[in-house]
Amino acid sequence: MADLHAMRREFAEIFGGSPALFRAPGRVNLIGEHTDYNAGWVMPAAIPFDTTVAIAPRADAMLRVRSTNFAETVEAPLPDARAPPKSGQMVHWADYVLGVAFALRRHGIALPGVDMLIHGEVPLGSGLSSSAALEVSVALAWTTLAAGSPPGRLTLAKLCQSAENDYVGMRCGIMDQFASACGVVGHALLLDCRSLEHHTVPLAATSERSPAPQIVICNTMVRHRLAGGEFNRRRRECEDGVRALTRRLSGIRTLRDVSPVLLREHEHLLDPVLLRRCRHVVTENDRVVAAAAALRSGDLATVGGLMGESHRSLRDDYEVSCDELDLMVRLAENLDGVYGARMTGGGFGGCTVNLVEADAVPRFEELIAERYAQATGHRPEIYVCAAADGAAALDP
Repeated sequence: MADLHAMRREFAEIFGGSPALFRAPGRVNLIGEHTDYNAGWVMPAAIPFDTTVAIAPRADAMLRVRSTNFAETVEAPLPDARAPPKSGQMVHWADYVLGVAFALRRHGIALPGVDMLIHGEVPLGSGLSSSAALEVSVALAWTTLAAGSPPGRLTLAKLCQSAENDYVGMRCGIMDQFASACGVVGHALLLDCRSLEHHTVPLAATSERSPAPQIVICNTMVRHRLAGGEFNRRRRECEDGVRALTRRLSGIRTLRDVSPVLLREHEHLLDPVLLRRCRHVVTENDRVVAAAAALRSGDLATVGGLMGESHRSLRDDYEVSCDELDLMVRLAENLDGVYGARMTGGGFGGCTVNLVEADAVPRFEELIAERYAQATGHRPEIYVCAAADGAAALDP
C-alpha cells in the first residue's frame, strides 16, 4: 500500500489543503481470457497492488491531477458528457481520469472540480489491470466527494468500463473493473458477464496438511507493441464469427450462446481464422465453469489441467500469446509443486499466473527467475499474492 502520510504531505505541497484518500486494486485472472466481451464467464481475483487517490474539491469546474508515477501534472476542464472518444488517438494516462469524469457526468452525477494526486503500484503494461485500478479508484473517490456515498460497486464497475470503452476507445469487457471494485479477500470471483451474476470461489486449504495454494504471478518484463490494436481486432473477429453463424442459426447473440458441440457442427460456416477465434471463446467458457467447480471441491489438479488447456487455446486458437509467455509457462509446468500455469491478461507480453503449493513457492521463485533470465536475458519480476478486497475509502 502507498505511504499515506507521504501522499498527504505531497498533496499539501502541490495543491494545499487536506485530501481524502481512496484505493482500488489490480487483478489477476485465474481463467477465462477474452470471454468477458463475449458475454461469457471469467474468474478473476483482486490482488494487493493498489492505485491510491488523494482528492479534494475545487471551487471551479477544473481538474488538476498529478501522477507520482509519471511525475507529471495535468490541468483540464471537466469533459462534457457528449465529448468524443479518444479512439484512434494516442492515449495519455490522464485520459483515463477524464474518461471517468465523462462517464460519471453522462450518468447524471454532478461532479465538482477537484485536485487529485494519484500513486499506482500495479505494474504498468503487465496485464494486471493498472488502468482498471486507476479508473475505479478515481471513480470511487470522485463519486464519494460529489454525493457523500458512491453508487453500488457493480454500477461503479459498469461506469468505469464505459469510461474505457466510450472515452479512451479500448473495447474491453467488464472483468477488470468488476474485480477491482468487487474483490473479496481469499476468494476468486466467478462472474457471468452477461447477467453480471457473480459468486465467490474460495482459494482455500484443501486439507489440514495442505495449506491454501499461492497465486504466483510471473512478469515476463516484455510488452509487444501490437497489443492494443490486436485486442480490438480480436473483438471484431468474434463479432464477425457471430454474424457468420447467425446466417444459419437463430438465437445467437454472442459466442456465449454457442457450445463447443454446436460450433463443431457448423464450423463450415467460418473461415479458418474465425473458427479458431470462436473455438477459443466457447471452450474457454466451459473451462471457467469447470475450474470453479474444481476449486470448490479442492481438486487443484483439475484446476491446473484446465489452466494448461486455456494457455494452449490462447496460444494456438486466439493467438495472443508470445514466445516469452510460452517459455514462462513451460518452465513453470516442469517445476515441482505447480498445479497449473497460463498467460493472464490481454496477451502479447505481460504476466503468467501460476497456482503453486505453498511449500514449493520459494524454490519456484528461485528456479523460474534463474531459468527465464538464462533463456531471455530479462530478469522477471515475481509476485506472490493472496486474493485481496476490492476498492475502499482509506481511514483519515
